[in-house]
Amino acid sequence: MTVDEIAAKIGERVADSGFDKSVKFVLGDAVILVDGATVSTNDGEADCTISMSQDDFESLVSGDLDPTAAFMQGKMKIDGDMSVAMALSQVL
Repeated sequence: MTVDEIAAKIGERVADSGFDKSVKFVLGDAVILVDGATVSTNDGEADCTISMSQDDFESLVSGDLDPTAAFMQGKMKIDGDMSVAMALSQVL
């Protein structure tokens, strides 16, 4: 799956969710920025930054990888407001 396809899938999920914070996913060289209901592949400031491999992120979005397990196993690094990451995990 390409980064644009992943961003589109996330966009569908956050569109009507009421999510109103910003989260940046750093997936190696690629970036996905979720700012409220807007999702883009442009870099920018965010309340929370989550870094992980693109493969692990695809597993996370598809539901094959639990966010808590990914964090505990060191597959995911979180910088910034952890509560924002937790709120987004409920949407994804």
